[in-house]
Amino acid sequence: MTRTELTQYLADFLRVSAFKDYAPNGLQVEGKAEIRTIVTGVTACQALIDEAIRLKADAILVHHGFFWKSEPEVITGMKQRRIKALLAHDINLFGYHLPLDAHPMLGNNATLGRKLGILDAEAVEDVAQGLVWRGKLDLPMSASEFAAMLAEVLGRDPLHIGESSDEIQYLAWCTGGAQDYIDVAASLGVDAFISGEVSERTYHSAVEQGIHYYAAGHHATERFGIEALGRHLAREFNLVHHFVDITNPV
Repeated sequence: MTRTELTQYLADFLRVSAFKDYAPNGLQVEGKAEIRTIVTGVTACQALIDEAIRLKADAILVHHGFFWKSEPEVITGMKQRRIKALLAHDINLFGYHLPLDAHPMLGNNATLGRKLGILDAEAVEDVAQGLVWRGKLDLPMSASEFAAMLAEVLGRDPLHIGESSDEIQYLAWCTGGAQDYIDVAASLGVDAFISGEVSERTYHSAVEQGIHYYAAGHHATERFGIEALGRHLAREFNLVHHFVDITNPV
């Protein structure tokens, strides 16, 4: 398919125009016009770009791309090296942040919910652009048992705030750097809230509002959405797809 076709398809499929975001969603660095091989990964780091070059990719699709509102506008140092490598090999870079978090089937929240076997999973409408999700476990389990399940699914031990012996069943979650949505979760009356990152203030919010909190890893909670998107594109458009998981303990 062409670069233009892929750009337009993803703009429609991910409802890009519906989100107010911190970075541009869509094509961020222009490469070759024809796309046959795609690489997906969480973050457009140098290691991912190098692997895409080795795999002879025509395009890279990531959740965390370039040109964030808080970063310097000049293209120097690390950013220059990354963009230079993309341009030298004529590789397109596509980034999808909040639209990928929120997608009802392939998004980070939807795919994490399925991986954890959460029932009745749905976005909380009209709150935080639909980024906070809620649902329930089939049966109650202890907080420590749920922590162990998170560790098995995500491949890393979560930080847990709360009494290990408490039973939990009703959950809310938002992947990535969503720790401050714990107040939204508490207002929903759930037993526990899951996000990727944690802040010092999160501990006090959890304790004082009587809600369990799990910091399960920014990278770990956001691996599944971009991989699912790549698989979807490969099926729909007969593309070669490689998901590249660059290790990140954060």
